[in-house]
Amino acid sequence: MAEQTHVLFVEDDDVIREATQLALERDGFAVTAMPDGLSGLEAFRADRPDIALLDVMVPGLDGVSLCRRIRDESTVPVIMLSARADSIDVVLGLEAGADDYVTKPFDGAVLVARIRAVLRRFGHANGGQGESGEGASSVDGGVLAFGDLEIDTEGMEVRRSGTPVALTPTEMRLLLEFSSAPGTVLSRDKLLERVWDYGWGGDTRVVDVHVQRLRTKIGQDRIETVRGFGYKLKA
Repeated sequence: MAEQTHVLFVEDDDVIREATQLALERDGFAVTAMPDGLSGLEAFRADRPDIALLDVMVPGLDGVSLCRRIRDESTVPVIMLSARADSIDVVLGLEAGADDYVTKPFDGAVLVARIRAVLRRFGHANGGQGESGEGASSVDGGVLAFGDLEIDTEGMEVRRSGTPVALTPTEMRLLLEFSSAPGTVLSRDKLLERVWDYGWGGDTRVVDVHVQRLRTKIGQDRIETVRGFGYKLKA
């Protein structure tokens, strides 16, 4: 039997926490559920789960701060739960390093689909192989070069001026999409489909925040905004 995927779930509402835990366990996940951020951080460090599901508004250590603490230590996928789709907490969570978010109240099937989509992305970013796009020069096999930026599509490593750049799996997947078609404008909807595995319309703030995070790591001028259309990687 395949090893179960371990989910860390941090939620202070007893009813939501217990019902969601049962739903996830019925779908085959192993779940560690905690009622506050501090116990969630302890559980993360003790258990090293495969994915973290964090409610924004939890006591002790809020979900955004917990996400930052996790991101300081690990690239494990993180999904934030927010009670309002238009909340600033959504953006704060993404800026803290979350890979995606789900708005409450949520359908159990939708939550499971989003968890599995993030896990598929994680596997691709760590074990998939990118494509060598036009406009990039091949330095050595699977290594692409764009100015001072080097992307090892086989080793899943990025260097800027020879210095390693630490990317989350989602940031790596996003960069691989850009590097597979340098100079080509990719719309936010296309990036949602390819990187976030959304088969339906999604919130493009997820794309915008991750592009900004990626820019701070690989250079602000490396990814160009094409107003009204999307983004492109400068070849």
